[in-house]
Amino acid sequence: MRLLCRSQSLPPRNDGREIAKRSLIGLNELFYYPFIFKKAKNISHFIAKSFVRIIYLGPMPEETRPCLQCGKAVKGRIDKKFCDDYCRNAYNNRQNADTNNYVRNINNALRKNRRILEGIIRPNEEMGKCPRQKLAELGFDFRYHTHQYLNKKGQTYNFVYELGYLALEGDWVLVVKRNSEKDA
Repeated sequence: MRLLCRSQSLPPRNDGREIAKRSLIGLNELFYYPFIFKKAKNISHFIAKSFVRIIYLGPMPEETRPCLQCGKAVKGRIDKKFCDDYCRNAYNNRQNADTNNYVRNINNALRKNRRILEGIIRPNEEMGKCPRQKLAELGFDFRYHTHQYLNKKGQTYNFVYELGYLALEGDWVLVVKRNSEKDA
């Protein structure tokens, strides 16, 4: 059913009340329904009555749109784009696949780097030492780290989340574990 609505204020009678009318014209019915709303003007508020005119225009025309994923006809709301949830999910996953793959690959590399650094430090210790070659053999990717920390001596630590490493002389690497936010 299609309805055309238009807000309309009716002129007040002498006693200040508004007039409500109802009229029937052929197949089209015109109704006036009272709606109360508040209108704010600076500090004072007042309540006014308004009437909405509804006109019956007949049955809604059938408009079919193609589903963005599969191309089937979509019925329902005018802004509906997909025939079902499966098509909506498949479409959005396809749209975001390139971006998601890039981010997923970087997160996987960071997670692997963290696992390797965690394996270098013995339990109940806060630092460990190993040759740089050992990290490379385990698959550590030196391109990926979350942040850097410059200490007072001017040495730069590369951190992967809470675990960091410092390149030492002789191709050795010092691996450290940060206990709190104030350390780095």
